[in-house]
Amino acid sequence: MELQKALQEIRTKSLQPIYLVTGTEKFLQEQVRQAFLTRFEVSKDDLNFASFDMEREPLDLVIQEAQSLPFFGDQRLIFVERPFFLTAEKKANVPEHDLDDFLLYLKNPMDTAVLVIFAEYDKLDERKKITKQLKKAGIIIDVAPMKEADVRRYLQQTLTNDGIEMTREAFELFLRLTDLHLSKAMQELQKLRLYAGKDAKITKEIVQQLIPKTLEHNVFELTNDVLQGKVADAWRLYDDLLLQGEETIKINAILIGQVRLLLQASILMKVGYQQANIAETLKIHPYRVKLAMQQARKFNEKQLAALYHELIENDYLVKSGQIDKEFLFQLFVLKHGKRQG
Repeated sequence: MELQKALQEIRTKSLQPIYLVTGTEKFLQEQVRQAFLTRFEVSKDDLNFASFDMEREPLDLVIQEAQSLPFFGDQRLIFVERPFFLTAEKKANVPEHDLDDFLLYLKNPMDTAVLVIFAEYDKLDERKKITKQLKKAGIIIDVAPMKEADVRRYLQQTLTNDGIEMTREAFELFLRLTDLHLSKAMQELQKLRLYAGKDAKITKEIVQQLIPKTLEHNVFELTNDVLQGKVADAWRLYDDLLLQGEETIKINAILIGQVRLLLQASILMKVGYQQANIAETLKIHPYRVKLAMQQARKFNEKQLAALYHELIENDYLVKSGQIDKEFLFQLFVLKHGKRQG
């Protein structure tokens, strides 16, 4: 079931005995969670609410709870977290679950219990009997990560609802710094809300001030600087990363990964692959692929291949103790600056 429809039904209609919430988008999952808690008006010590972690507690407890009559109400609410038995993943040091009893319960669930199973996984094992039966018995609510267009639309609508004005440049930077992940974006949006309380227009400079860059974001910029021969900018960024406590070997490793991605994107684009095909082939987020494609188009495949092999060689020289890591990195940046010049 589509999320907004599901939320509306949770708030206003008769609740079903079983719900299966699938997907890894934490922000959307939390919306579902809060909708159920609000509907039941759950308090801290509510006797009609229970939550079970399947990596710590046996499934038998869930069934017992579901079969118990509610206290002073028509239904009790039960959350089931981390149901790893719905996946192909093997877990150590976890309870052994009696799935046969649970299968029987799914065929004839109690109407005095609302069982909400949060399957926060990329993929369920569709071959398993328990997965098939649960999908057949329950209402499925999808909270998978949104596509780029949907995230953009959601965030733009949120900004409009909050009365926050943001320039186009600022919005694009905000998307990049939050990796187009809705949960991360909604969390970071709190800072912009506080700032915008002063009736300020959110600019690119404000986003740069308020939203922290990860090491991966900084290395993305470092890659650009190196490829474009911007020696001073590359050295400045590299020195900043060292001051922040980052290791040259770690920076170089991420730089190797970034250049590898640009090379892969360049090769796959050459044979006609589109963004979605590349993301699926490389098993990475489509937005990251989009940025890599934009970056890769500025450079030829031969240049990227040479840079990649040079970085691999430098990594070997440093790890084998043949040359000082910081000196070699600075030499590497300077050499590419001269090439561009």
